[in-house]
Amino acid sequence: MTTPSTIIEDDPLNMSTLHPRHGGQVLVDQLVLNGVERVFVVPGESYLAALDGLHDSGVDVVNARHEGGAAMMAEADGKLTGRPGIAFVTRAPGATNAAAGVHVAFQDSTPMILFIGQVASDQRDREAFQEVDYRAMFAPLAKAVYELERTDRIPEYVSRAFHVASNGRPGPVVISLPEDRLSATVTVADGLPALTAWQSVSAEAAGKVVRLLDEAERPMVVVGGGGWSAEAAQTLAAVARKRCWPVGVSFRCQEYLDNRDEHFVGHVGIGPDPRLAARVRDADVILALGCRLGEMTTSAYTLLESPKPSQTLVHVHADPDELGRVFRPALGIAARASEVIAAIAALPTTASFSDSRRIWLSEARADYEQWSKPPEINLPLPMESVIAHLNRVLVDDAIVCNGAGNYCVWLHRFYRFRQWRTQLSPTSGSMGYGLPAAIAASLRFPDRQVVCLAGDGCFQMTMQELALAAERRCRLILLVCDNQCYGTIRMHQQRRYPERVVGTTLKNPDFAVLAQACGVVGVKVQTVDQFVQAFNQALDTDGPSLLHLMTDPDVLVP
Repeated sequence: MTTPSTIIEDDPLNMSTLHPRHGGQVLVDQLVLNGVERVFVVPGESYLAALDGLHDSGVDVVNARHEGGAAMMAEADGKLTGRPGIAFVTRAPGATNAAAGVHVAFQDSTPMILFIGQVASDQRDREAFQEVDYRAMFAPLAKAVYELERTDRIPEYVSRAFHVASNGRPGPVVISLPEDRLSATVTVADGLPALTAWQSVSAEAAGKVVRLLDEAERPMVVVGGGGWSAEAAQTLAAVARKRCWPVGVSFRCQEYLDNRDEHFVGHVGIGPDPRLAARVRDADVILALGCRLGEMTTSAYTLLESPKPSQTLVHVHADPDELGRVFRPALGIAARASEVIAAIAALPTTASFSDSRRIWLSEARADYEQWSKPPEINLPLPMESVIAHLNRVLVDDAIVCNGAGNYCVWLHRFYRFRQWRTQLSPTSGSMGYGLPAAIAASLRFPDRQVVCLAGDGCFQMTMQELALAAERRCRLILLVCDNQCYGTIRMHQQRRYPERVVGTTLKNPDFAVLAQACGVVGVKVQTVDQFVQAFNQALDTDGPSLLHLMTDPDVLVP
């Protein structure tokens, strides 16, 4: 979190700002104080005072077309910056729509703050128009939920929200804003910018991790979770090389280590390489560095035995409640992975590693190389060829986004992520995430390549945000993979109830024409040659492009 230069060091209570302001202005002033440059909104009469506060604030107000899109954009912005992404939505319908983005932030450990307009405080508990108890509604979805009860406590609540969202295991915080409290006028001092608490990792703790890993013949390191940074990712790469670590990545955390690095051994997510899954089972020591070891990363809790794994498990996680939740670790460290990897990097290297361990690493890498090589497929437009072209033409810092659906399997298996935070993908498995995330990425980094992959069902969850992409002239390329069905559900349906397809067929519009109606370049693509030509043209387009890829409905997985 940033500390703006406007803070006066000899005014620790910020009393220089004391003058009457309405609550909406006080709220926005706290956002500016905490370095907020952009907010994602769907406007509502329940928080008009906050909108008024934004008018002259210098904060970029991004008008999403749906609250779910606004919340997902804020979540993606939080991922990209490491600071809380900010969204504003109105009462009940707006809040319920935004819940999907809050859930993404929770499961992805992303710092985020959602502000919700609320009925006036004198109308509470009467089932007033659009009244909802947000503390009850968001309790299982957010790190914390607060309702503002006094206008003069706005600086306190906002400060708390930034601290809670960013410290420990990062996550979303929800603040409910009663309309009368927001519009009331007060004279109150501003707060100070929030600080990220420093988590100390002792040399003793780091040494225990190193000893267990150094002595292993078949180690496996699995990385993921929140609280990382580009510096931590670089440190991870250096430590892996120095200590002969094979590194796998947890579900949708593939950019934590350059996939071209000889120590990168693959994606321990949905449908992993069976040989990689076997290596996780056969490892003698596993270091889970920052990841939760949830269902997706453990292949439905089958890669380790619960509660006592057969492998020696070292689990590092910022939330102590996560340690031992499912799998009892031999060594648990409650700290951010970034702090632990930095402490390990500071230790000297004295171990010499056996030939068998080096073979274990090299064979794991060879397996990944084979698994991630797209095969030649005799179809007009196979997804293997689409991803192979992305690998060829996208630059190292290109940001690739997706939502949920079987089309992601090709991306996760065959695309090679090369730099930190070049993957925006929901570990919660939320459909519709890709386009809002791509918009947030394009606004945050307008000079970088941004590509979004979406299935036809996934895209239609948030396709109204095309209008926003056109309005803001976002430089992004949207690939809509159209197989005329909900592919993931169709796959499971055919597997469990063969030839009894129901509820998974889609009759889709012409997405290229839809894009054109929104002011977006739209091209229908049916062959590989057409795709290559259209994609290369889209790379040079100053604004958004949509390529409507007609894919085979009978090909549901690679």
